[in-house]
Amino acid sequence: MNLYSLIKPECIQLDVSAKKKKDVLRELVCCIRKDKDSELLVSTLLKREELGSTGIGKGVAIPHGRSLVADKLEIVVGRSDAGVEFDAIDKKSVHLFFLIVAPPQDPGNQYLITLGRVAVICQELLKRKRYEAPQTPEEFIALVKEIEERL
Repeated sequence: MNLYSLIKPECIQLDVSAKKKKDVLRELVCCIRKDKDSELLVSTLLKREELGSTGIGKGVAIPHGRSLVADKLEIVVGRSDAGVEFDAIDKKSVHLFFLIVAPPQDPGNQYLITLGRVAVICQELLKRKRYEAPQTPEEFIALVKEIEERL
């Protein structure tokens, strides 16, 4: 499984404008849901955040959850130049977001595999802040592909 093949250009926000956790989640969710289910999905993600922040440190957060409103695994990538307070474990602002949602039933456990893959890719994206270079969604996907092909 390749992460780059799961990321769609329309699900990459290279200029996240939200300044608060809830608003970031809402902005990212809007890439995949623009109906009444979007607020339900945001609520699910916020409940997951109450268990412990998905801000993993070094400027990265991987908000994730399973929801009945998801019919397949979906990924949204967000980047904030200003950074967002996200209750990260290192108390630093988050600049890179990988939102992952999946249905409750997940044949092959693709959700957990994807979560692990994102964590590995983020380590590479953080080197020399490589995630800052892409100017378009397509360039971001190409960077992820390049990283994956080297691993």
